[in-house]
Amino acid sequence: MKVGIVGTGMVGSAAAYALGLRGVASEVVLVDLDSALAEAHALDIAHAMPFASGTSIAHGGYDRLRDAGVVIIAAGVAQRSGETRTDLLSRNAAVFRVVVGDIMRVCPDAILIIASNPVDIMTQVASAYSGLPNHRVIGSGTILDTARFRSLLGAHLRVSPRSVHAYVLGEHGDSQVLAWSGARAGTVPIDRLGAQIGAPITESIRAEIDSKTRNAAYTIIKGKGSTYYGIGAGLARIVAAIRQNEQAVLSVSSVTALVEGVRNVALSVPRVVGREGISTELLPDLDAKERAGLQRSASLLRGLFESVSL
Repeated sequence: MKVGIVGTGMVGSAAAYALGLRGVASEVVLVDLDSALAEAHALDIAHAMPFASGTSIAHGGYDRLRDAGVVIIAAGVAQRSGETRTDLLSRNAAVFRVVVGDIMRVCPDAILIIASNPVDIMTQVASAYSGLPNHRVIGSGTILDTARFRSLLGAHLRVSPRSVHAYVLGEHGDSQVLAWSGARAGTVPIDRLGAQIGAPITESIRAEIDSKTRNAAYTIIKGKGSTYYGIGAGLARIVAAIRQNEQAVLSVSSVTALVEGVRNVALSVPRVVGREGISTELLPDLDAKERAGLQRSASLLRGLFESVSL
């Protein structure tokens, strides 16, 4: 499957590198306003492929995206140190009007994966601009926040994070909701496992994991300017689920008809992802506090989307 990436900054190039290492695309095409940057990343990543896979790495204009099955949009202005994701909204919406139009001109049947921040709102903007059905416009959403949550839980419980089943819901941002009530290691609730192995999930442990999950991006941005490896791997994971028709359950963002009383809002819940995009939403059982948090997150995102002039 041919995969296009529009926007070849650190996120777009990290996604291309992850796709190549995993070998989940037959061809990756990099597109950027800065054609020299796209060419440089394409060459550098192509030189890594003899060590990794048979993926072909190329660059070019939008016409090179023709016949792409998936296009990742990582275009837009960068998040500044101290700036929240929602501060990016007005600057990135204008970029998307042009980018999405050009993509639809050459590959109108592609599935769009949105990585640009604020990702939930940009996912809904992309849905509006593209005219594609909502299940074919997928935001990376909380796929990375979920990975952070699972990593921290795994470290505390001394199990592989790949054996931890826990999700972050709602916004990829400050109002995100860590769904503690349904978190499991294997089939065992994390509170029970923690008690069994002498690593209880106390309120202080919850607060620490919540803070580290919620604030990870700010810590990384303060230290090195931007985040890209984690989300690059997350984007490659979504593409793999589409290419292989996995029907994998991933916490990704899409326009949701109704969640906690809020209508037509893009946010993350666990969703089944395969060849046609999203096939099913899996709305989890939540406790009262988590439901209230998800309602607040949905209301915030819907209000921000309504402030965008399309």
